[in-house]
Amino acid sequence: MSDADTGAAPDQATPQHATTGQAVQDQTADGQVSDAALGPWMAEQRWYTAKGSTPRLRTIATPDGTRLVIDDAVTGPVLYQAPVLLGASATITGASPTITDATTDTAWVQELAARIDDAPDSLRRIGRVTGSRVLGGEQSNTSIICDTESGDQVIVKVFRVLHHGDNPDVTTQLALSGAGSARVPLVYGAVRGTWPDPGRPDGGATGHLAFAQEFLPGLEDAWRVALGDARDGTRFEADAERLGAALAEVHRTLAEALPTQPAGEASQAAAIDTMHRRLDAAAAEAPAIAEHVDAVRAVYARAAASAWPALQRIHGDLHLGQVLAAPEPRGWVFLDFEGEPLRPLEERSLPDVTLRDVAGMLRSFDYVAGALAHDAEPVDAAEWALGARAAFLAGYQRGTGTELRRHRELLDAFELDKAVYEVVYETRNRPDWVGIPLAAVARLVARVAS
Repeated sequence: MSDADTGAAPDQATPQHATTGQAVQDQTADGQVSDAALGPWMAEQRWYTAKGSTPRLRTIATPDGTRLVIDDAVTGPVLYQAPVLLGASATITGASPTITDATTDTAWVQELAARIDDAPDSLRRIGRVTGSRVLGGEQSNTSIICDTESGDQVIVKVFRVLHHGDNPDVTTQLALSGAGSARVPLVYGAVRGTWPDPGRPDGGATGHLAFAQEFLPGLEDAWRVALGDARDGTRFEADAERLGAALAEVHRTLAEALPTQPAGEASQAAAIDTMHRRLDAAAAEAPAIAEHVDAVRAVYARAAASAWPALQRIHGDLHLGQVLAAPEPRGWVFLDFEGEPLRPLEERSLPDVTLRDVAGMLRSFDYVAGALAHDAEPVDAAEWALGARAAFLAGYQRGTGTELRRHRELLDAFELDKAVYEVVYETRNRPDWVGIPLAAVARLVARVAS
């Protein structure tokens, strides 16, 4: 579950200017913001993960004008990228200097874009940046829209929480764009950084700091398109079938561009074990799911005993909010290949089962109907959702040439696993909505049992 499930397309949303913030009372000898002053400012940022706590920061590196800080949070240490600028004192008014997020400063963005131009994996060069603005609505990263001398608009995503290793959002879209796929925005390149890590054998770590690609302004995401059609009673089958075929095209391209592997016993066991552990956690936190636990485990057992397709790189966190509706002939364009945010980065880069993406989209169609049922003027879109689901599966099957009935048990398990995850999410955030995924759990286990 993410913001995009309720209508947000964070990386291609309407741009807005960020504001300057926290007054600074202390700074380092070289004029930089001290860790003590940076903490209160970070605590107010949407991308700060330990909400409600006071950051305890240690700056560990400042590569090329950015700033990497470790927060020794109560939930465990987290490494952030937090480039900031210290405003000059207002000598006339006597105001204190302020911390400004560097991503809102065009000069800083120009320097960042120049480094992306020089990235060795760049597919297309960014011209000189003439203006920039930060997108609103994001939770985990910061995206900047850049105007360039060439007239191109580029979106630069600055990753806030950093990990050692390649970010799958970068490597997956690089593979697709490099293969000539129009199903993702054209990639310009990425920037890597290094930082000290005493826990690693060589004492250092490296990872992606930023990523640049084509900006597609003025496009609605598939969530908004589907929600509007369902509310108006407009059939979505044709669009859903094309969406299924587009996802099949993405999966085919990734299977050709990146390594695949057979689904061995260890991989299958690990995936099923994750499902069981998520179910255990859900039953402890959301008692409403308790009556279905045994039936859900039976579905997982059937999946474990079924035939599995080969493993490959996938999207990993797919829903309608991660897809843009571009004019034909381009059609559906996919965004944000970072994978499920709660999974460790190294796991999100591993080959996985393509049916996980299929299941995520099926759940998203259900959420269209569920959201409309909770409108001030409720709309019954249950039949609309059934038609969209069936058409999407038909388009995906046509695009892959695979008979999905051969993997029905596995697809059911992935859809159930996603619904269990949603039960926990809604219990924590929107208790009035928990009936949406609970109804899916009950429907799936009943159909399998019959």
